[in-house]
Amino acid sequence: MARSDLLLALVQSGAGGDDLAFRRAAEALIAEENAKKHNVLASQLTEALTRRRSTASTVSPLSRQRESAGLFHEIEPLRRIADLVLPVAVRQQATELIEEHHRRDLLRSHGVEPRHRVLLAGPPGSGKTSFAEALATEIAVPLMSVRYEALIGSFLGETAGRLEALFAAVRMQPCVLFFDEFDAVAKERGDTHETGEIKRVVSSLLLQIDRLPTHVVVVAATNHAELLDRAVWRRMQLRLSLPRASREGKVEWLKAWSSRTGVSFGLSERTVADRLRDASYAELEDFALDVQRRQILDGFDASPSDVTSRLLRSWAQRAKPDSVD
Repeated sequence: MARSDLLLALVQSGAGGDDLAFRRAAEALIAEENAKKHNVLASQLTEALTRRRSTASTVSPLSRQRESAGLFHEIEPLRRIADLVLPVAVRQQATELIEEHHRRDLLRSHGVEPRHRVLLAGPPGSGKTSFAEALATEIAVPLMSVRYEALIGSFLGETAGRLEALFAAVRMQPCVLFFDEFDAVAKERGDTHETGEIKRVVSSLLLQIDRLPTHVVVVAATNHAELLDRAVWRRMQLRLSLPRASREGKVEWLKAWSSRTGVSFGLSERTVADRLRDASYAELEDFALDVQRRQILDGFDASPSDVTSRLLRSWAQRAKPDSVD
């Protein structure tokens, strides 16, 4: 049974001729049916809403579906917030956000919506993508990761049109919509070196984000927060900073990974962390998976410490960014 507040909003907005409120109520209703796995009803409602919108548009529903194809990867999330090494303040804010979505009916009964716009800033490998995946896991929705190679076009107005198709495709399904390297499409519009096309793209992006219902959680990640348009900062309800991996953070991550997988390094986690002192959390995971693969292939008789030591020597010889011509 659909929520009574949604049905009431649908009837009131339809009777009052408020097209925007009607569309938002209808999209929230469709998202709720999708979440309940009432796929047939959700599809019928989507088709009815699309048909209604197409009467005022020259773009057919089939054309819109084709436009959105390939603009994002739909990923079934597996990570949990408990698997991540996070600053205390960040973990607390993430927990509060998750609670808001689990108890959204209570919030809505008081006329309040859960927050759904998150900005993650931090260096490469600090766990921004993992955070978005863990958030999707905890809220129990799919992760939609935006594909920039399909989104950004070379012709005037093409990117803005694809952005519209992207948001139209995701807004009727509860999900986490993840923009990695968000500065690629949300650069400061006051930058004199940027073209008018980029400024139009940013304006279109901000408009689409404003129109999103709260069952779509936008997570935008950037390595270069200073490049973002100032209006982006105002839009984001939660702004989280993920720092570089510290020594203690690496030790904590290695212990948690070993406990979760049952794979022993044969050396103390502090020794491994010290030997990989320049590694990010993402690189730490790559190393741990290398150890696991090698132990499987070398057989049960292989010494975990020998495998780990050998891989540590190999990793020490890896090419660095500043050593590659």
